[in-house]
Formats: sequence, C-alpha cells, structure tokens
Amino acid sequence: MSIVIVYHSGYGHTKIVAEHIQKGALERSADAKLVSTLEAQANFEILHEADALVFGTPTYMGTVSAEFKKFMEATGAFWYQQKWKDKLAAGFTNSSTLNGDKLNTIQQLALFAAQHSMLWISLGILPKFENDIQLDEPNGLASYLGLMTLSDNAHHQVNTPKDMHTAELFGKRIAELVNEKINLKK
Repeated sequence: MSIVIVYHSGYGHTKIVAEHIQKGALERSADAKLVSTLEAQANFEILHEADALVFGTPTYMGTVSAEFKKFMEATGAFWYQQKWKDKLAAGFTNSSTLNGDKLNTIQQLALFAAQHSMLWISLGILPKFENDIQLDEPNGLASYLGLMTLSDNAHHQVNTPKDMHTAELFGKRIAELVNEKINLKK
C-alpha cells in the first residue's frame, strides 16, 4: 500500500501539515511519502503507482497556490488516459485566517480529483464539544470535505499550524480506507 502526499508549501506551514498527515498514515500504513509539486512533475510515475494521493496547498487569495495550479495543469498530459481512475484521493489546505475561503480551495482539489475519476475521502472527523462548547481540536474549523488548518502569518519564523492532531487523525483515516480498498481486491 502506498500513499503519496503531493503538496506545495510557500512558507513551510503546509509542509508541516503534510508531515503530520504522513505521521498519522504511517501508524496504519507501511508507505506514506511526501512529494512536492515540483518533484511530482519531474516523476509522475510515483503518483501513478500510488494507491492514494493526498493533495495539499496553501490557500492564497481564496484558491490553490499558483505552484499547485501548475501541477494540476501538468496532469492534463495524461488526464485523458485516466491513469488515476478509482485511485483514492483526499485534500488539505492551510491559511492564516479562520476562513480565508479555504472551502473553495478544498472544492477545487475535490473537483481536480473528480476530473481524474478518483474517489474522494472526506475528513470524516466531527468537531468535539464539551458542555456545549466547541473545542479547538479535533476539527476545530469544522471542515468536512477535507482538512483545513490555521497558521499565523509569519514568514520569517514558521510556527506549527493549529489542528495537527486532526491532521494525524486524517492521515490514519486515509490509510485505513486504503487498506480496506486493497483488502476488497483480494
């Protein structure tokens, strides 16, 4: 089983989220790799061979980063062959504001996966409440389509974004679903 987490990280925050998703996946899977969008474009074969692809990008101006968009467009060279058909897919984004139109970014990632005929994995983690007060984690931003995280806007010093526990839970969920899909094929 292999999971490839394809990400672009402008300042380092999104890479940290990717690392936490990988950490969670590795608890349930023998193989979860981080691949930047530039590395992916240099060797798409790594992605073609994976059982699941997890797409990650910061949200810039309400959408995926320009570097992630370049990666998306580069897949047009083999899109018509549907090389990723029925492969599992998931997505995540990070920005420095509570909303920042992160949902639009996740929707773009899900649509991109659908164009490749992939099967989308939702976050699958409900927000937690104690005494009718919503807690910061898990899923403190109450996202359902994919993982959304929040970081400060520091460029000179990269601090760990909030909700890394949810990122690890998401990684575990992805790996568990990949395992189930592989077991069904046997």
